[in-house]
Amino acid sequence: MNRNQLIKEATMAREHAYAPYSNFKVGAALLTEDGSLYSGSNIENSSYSLTCCAERIAIFKAISEGQRQFRKMAIIGDSEDPISPCGACRQVMSEFFNDEVDIYLTNLKGDVKETTISQLLPNSFSLK
Repeated sequence: MNRNQLIKEATMAREHAYAPYSNFKVGAALLTEDGSLYSGSNIENSSYSLTCCAERIAIFKAISEGQRQFRKMAIIGDSEDPISPCGACRQVMSEFFNDEVDIYLTNLKGDVKETTISQLLPNSFSLK
């Protein structure tokens, strides 16, 4: 699956977001080493700390299905610049991604920034 296909999957996942408080929908798509695809969208809650981001939902779905090897992730939102993951998502990515995992940050305008977890969260705390 190429970058554009993965971004398209993230865009479709974004449509399932539940964001009645912020009206800011985010989608994510995660490709595993074996070619499986896991998507996620943000799910808000009136108790805002209980909200879960699209990135973590996609990762947790994959982990809960036994996946541990990842290849690529695309994240999309309606932001001025390519969307940037929150700190909690960066820490979760750090737990499960190595620098071989390509991360594509994008927006609805088609801007794309390619990065890795060590660029997003340098000197992270992890078992690695």
